[in-house]
Amino acid sequence: MKITDKRLKATAWLIIAIVLAGTAYFIYAMKQNARMETNLDEYMPKEHPAFVYSDKAEEWFNIKDGILIAIENKNGIYNTQTLQKIKDITKQLQDMDEFEDNDLNSLYAADNITGSEYGMEVESFYKKVPGSKEKLNEIRDNVRANDMIYGRMVSEDETVALVVAGMSDNIFTGAFYNEILDFAKSFEDEQDKIYVAGRPVVEGNLALLGPADMKRMVPVVLAVIAIVLFLLLRSIRATTATLFSVFVSSVWAFGLMAALGVPIYSVSTMIPVMLIAIGVAYGIYFYNHLNQFYQKSPDAGRREAVMHTINILWRPLSMAAFTTMIGFISLLTSQVYPIKYFGIFTAFGIFTAFVLALIFLPAAVLLAGYRPKNRKQSQKPGINNKLNRFTDNLLKRKKTVYIVVAVIILVSVFGIRKVWINSSFLDKFEKDSDIVLTDNFVNSHFGGTSTLNVILETEDEEAFKQPANLRLIDEMQNETEGLVKAGNSFSLADYLKRMNKVMNADKDEFYTIPGNSNLVAQYLLLYEMSGDPENLTKVTNYDYNRTNVTFQLKGDDSKTIKEALSVINSYTGRFAAQNIEINYAGSGYKALVFTDLILEGQIMSLILSLGLVLILLSLMFRSIKAGLIGSVPIIITALISFGVMGLLNIPLSTTTALLSSIAIGIGIDYAIHFIQHYRMNLAKNPVALQALHATMGQTGKAILFNAIVVIAGFMVLLFSVFPPNRTLGALVSMNMFTSLLGTLSIMMILLFTTKVFIRTNNKNSEV
Repeated sequence: MKITDKRLKATAWLIIAIVLAGTAYFIYAMKQNARMETNLDEYMPKEHPAFVYSDKAEEWFNIKDGILIAIENKNGIYNTQTLQKIKDITKQLQDMDEFEDNDLNSLYAADNITGSEYGMEVESFYKKVPGSKEKLNEIRDNVRANDMIYGRMVSEDETVALVVAGMSDNIFTGAFYNEILDFAKSFEDEQDKIYVAGRPVVEGNLALLGPADMKRMVPVVLAVIAIVLFLLLRSIRATTATLFSVFVSSVWAFGLMAALGVPIYSVSTMIPVMLIAIGVAYGIYFYNHLNQFYQKSPDAGRREAVMHTINILWRPLSMAAFTTMIGFISLLTSQVYPIKYFGIFTAFGIFTAFVLALIFLPAAVLLAGYRPKNRKQSQKPGINNKLNRFTDNLLKRKKTVYIVVAVIILVSVFGIRKVWINSSFLDKFEKDSDIVLTDNFVNSHFGGTSTLNVILETEDEEAFKQPANLRLIDEMQNETEGLVKAGNSFSLADYLKRMNKVMNADKDEFYTIPGNSNLVAQYLLLYEMSGDPENLTKVTNYDYNRTNVTFQLKGDDSKTIKEALSVINSYTGRFAAQNIEINYAGSGYKALVFTDLILEGQIMSLILSLGLVLILLSLMFRSIKAGLIGSVPIIITALISFGVMGLLNIPLSTTTALLSSIAIGIGIDYAIHFIQHYRMNLAKNPVALQALHATMGQTGKAILFNAIVVIAGFMVLLFSVFPPNRTLGALVSMNMFTSLLGTLSIMMILLFTTKVFIRTNNKNSEV
């Protein structure tokens, strides 16, 4: 049955109504359920053995990440006002529902273990803030004599004091982050300056900056692409329709995330930029073919033009869309949730953009019309002549191109060997941002804002009452603390060294592990009777066959953590000889495992996506040779991308780990469109060179325009507040440029020289 123009327009209105209704629903879902997730624990698979064990250990020893509130008085903290603030901050934090008394530590809350004629005493440094200089000096002297506090809760220059508030990961929210900042800053005045640091604070800052950055970047990306798109299409209607379609694809992707209860991760803020860049490409191809049709048939009607364009475009666009989706779906191999979800919902957004290009854009043309440039004129030959000369010159210099490509590959392989992985949260911020400067300040005065927990276990009860084992722990602590970026450490050994010293007239030579297990047992019994036994539960269990050693590090990056682990692991054999096993827990170790998962997922994603793309290309073009040739540009692009990262010391992270999928997903479009049109032109004209010229004039120009728009879109990321996003923008822009060059140079040469799609009985195929 022939479809009438009236019915066609009715269908177009229906399509637009469905698109608008779907968009309204997803906007509603975003308003209701969208939330930012910055808790690193929620980035990882719960069933992973390392995380399962770490969660158990955190429960055993009440291991929690702490909010660190530092109070600086450049004249010294031992004055009535500053000590009162330390007390007030500690007590008011204890009154908050988010904290437990046992999770607070400060000069006011800490225990001071001392010896007396009656035995061991455990008391606070002060309960009431003293007013006399003598009493203030007494507190100072007690702190200086206590290695468990001096340099840990009070800086060695005595100008900074620390209040540590441990808290569970699931309690910290963006609202509570603001509450803590306001609370801490309320104690600041001309005499005392307040600093707030710690992993929860970093995560809270990220939770606020992430959505704000996305809200700021998306309009900028749209504005930049709108300008570039208009300059290329020279049509307000085409530009508006294309931008609306990519806006809809972004809204639908985020709306589906919200509807399914999937949170927004920091890397998720890249999704709109990806979809805008990719979706715009589909619009360019659509209007490029529409414009070409009108130039050949200037008097044709809207219906004829739209039907012709869809008929010509649907096959290569389908190929491009599904291979692009494969590049992102391959990220499902990653065990890191943000990367996995990024792949799923970006692929969904691409599918949406693809469908809209084939139904919404035609509907817009049918209803609103389209005024192509130069409709009644023949196409200007300027750019086509330049592309033809470019093609001829490359074909004449094939060997030079091969040599250049070989050199680039060798240099890239060399660079790839230098690529390293990093999961640091602090590296997501500017080096001169308040959050980084505060972290640096606290690190410079104390042991470190990042922690690594070493769990020692044995089946032998009371093993950690044995001096030999305690000395081995103490030796491991001392050697690890010698690292440049390692700070303090804390364990049961520190308690016992302090006890041994105070029970021997506070003589420094007794600041060692007690000589026998009976003495160790006596000291521990005295402490349990005199102090707070719950403090010991943070370092050992009731049977003394499991203990927790906490190391403070001055960096949350994987290099710092690995340096500490290398020292700790060197004790594996010596502990094994004592029937003791070393395990790890806490946020520092989980961050390191996280980096391994990133690398593992990146390798699997790259192999899977390349393999699937090769298979699909071979099936699409019914030629393994064509599939291999089509894969060449994206393989070279991936090599160059990681090579540059290695040469420029750019680490793999949750953000940059997306590079290979982006490079393959977007770059493969160029190859598919070029090969498909080359094959179509060969079918019309079997002379290979003429087919190449025709392809360069048709799709080569569209690919060039597409690359310009995509590069412009990703270059906007250079204005992001997050350095990794800026790095990704620069690298993806480079990837698009190399994919463009690879498609229009080495791939084009290979298509021509291998005579793919050319029948062997055609004697003039290369003429």
